[in-house]
Amino acid sequence: GEENLILLDGRHEFPFSFQLPQEPLVTSFTGKYGSIQYYVKAVLERPAVPDQTVQTELQVISHIDVSSPALLTPVLRSQEKMVGCWFFTSGPVSLSAKIERKGYCNGEAIPIYAEIENCSSRLIVPKAAIFQTQTYLASGKTKTFRQMVANVRGNHIASGSTDTWNGKTLKIPPVSPSILDCCIIRVEYSLAVYIHIPGAKKLMIEMPLVIGTIPCIGFSSRNSSITSQFSMDMSWLALTMPEHPEAPPNYADVVSEEEFSRHVPAYPPPIDCEEQLCCPVFAYIQEFRFQPPPLYSEIDPHPTDVEEVQPVSFML
Repeated sequence: GEENLILLDGRHEFPFSFQLPQEPLVTSFTGKYGSIQYYVKAVLERPAVPDQTVQTELQVISHIDVSSPALLTPVLRSQEKMVGCWFFTSGPVSLSAKIERKGYCNGEAIPIYAEIENCSSRLIVPKAAIFQTQTYLASGKTKTFRQMVANVRGNHIASGSTDTWNGKTLKIPPVSPSILDCCIIRVEYSLAVYIHIPGAKKLMIEMPLVIGTIPCIGFSSRNSSITSQFSMDMSWLALTMPEHPEAPPNYADVVSEEEFSRHVPAYPPPIDCEEQLCCPVFAYIQEFRFQPPPLYSEIDPHPTDVEEVQPVSFML
């Protein structure tokens, strides 16, 4: 308030609160050449005595919802490079990569789908990395700082071979969210999939990333229509199937002995080969003994005279 207070000797506490401005605030950030910081400052004014001031830093986060339609769109890139120069070319190296969406949050793992074809004569190594780019703008000048924050490496690919990444994961470390709406500092991210080629410049493709603060919930259901648009062109990016599929149940575990006896046909009487056979013996082949399990039906094909009511339990 405006009124003056006369305080007695001792310790006094005054709780207070205030509303942040309604306009969007830029996320707090400390970078290589600049920072965005907020402070809470308290001033004690006393007559005939210099003012006493204390301040403490306040963290502000501008939320980015990665569930927005613009950040749920898949990103696809492809590129090819001829290895060698002039008449000493050894063949092309091609790379295609895709990520399911553009927006992610800290701690999430990004599944990467890629196909690499090595038609050159050299041994190549595919890699992927997340880069952070800091851009500073002041007095009409721009300064940029770029650093790698996470990376992953694939297997070597020999000459004439191909390799496929069916969802190779790259986890996002704790980093600052993207800053895209500030006029003096921008923080942007990108996912780079590149190939190290000995003796040549690496082949690289970059896909934009947005690091948000509100995680995506139910991505598979929300983005099913978007992902389906890429199912035809990107058939080679299908999700990985299990390496060891589950075996079917044993026949004896499904059909009891009583049920088995009902469906096994009776053996025909023995045939007197000398009297009844008029063709080679190999034309008479005994029917295979074990028939497939009966078709499922909710109606009992062999009802009993007396219906017994028994409890039924299901095990999941």
